[in-house]
Amino acid sequence: MSAFVGEIVGTMLLVLMGDAAVANVVLNKSKAQGSGWIVIATGWGLAVAFAVYAVVGISGAHINPAVTIGLASVGQFPWAQVPIYILGQMIGGFIGAVLMWLTFYAHWGETDDPEGKLAIFCTGPAIRNYGANIITEIIATSVLVFGILAILSNEITAGLFPLLVGFLVWSLGLSMGGPTGYAMNPARDLPPRFAHFILPIPGKGISDWEYSWVPIVGPIIGGILGAVFFVTVIGG
Repeated sequence: MSAFVGEIVGTMLLVLMGDAAVANVVLNKSKAQGSGWIVIATGWGLAVAFAVYAVVGISGAHINPAVTIGLASVGQFPWAQVPIYILGQMIGGFIGAVLMWLTFYAHWGETDDPEGKLAIFCTGPAIRNYGANIITEIIATSVLVFGILAILSNEITAGLFPLLVGFLVWSLGLSMGGPTGYAMNPARDLPPRFAHFILPIPGKGISDWEYSWVPIVGPIIGGILGAVFFVTVIGG
């Protein structure tokens, strides 16, 4: 139960702070409006670092189904615990998105940009090409999970795990974030997308369910490949 709660809290913090970084940049009359991709990537990286710091001692701070499944696929996490971890991550992602919506409550009606409002909650492709989009998510998530295992495997870096994972996500946003918005995490995309679908957001437009499978399937495949690659090449 404590691990389940840890995954809820960690993923909630991740989505709340990460989505809020995007909202700050996108929504009209925000004091950070128009501050750009660097702010978004930095906000997400710091959100990951803080979320991991908050719950790493409780649940290990997976806060990502792709990480949970990737670790389980190489025997570093029990399959029996995978469903409860993913459930916690999905609940946390939804709560985080709702809290972000409340934080910027006065700004939704001031913004006439349906696509921008959706981008605050979840990812979307710069160029809609499902084959290319899923490849991007696979590669980015492979690097994420490989990097997480590399940090944990080194005695020097393991103590800095939360901070270095935040740096890793920051770097991935700056380097590979452009094509798809670097979901790399079904729990940061699907539950907030559902929140966008049900919340009363003025002029919000569609929730783009046609694309929603990409940031689920791509990260899960990538998480498995990144974990397998690490164990095969580096050892673990």
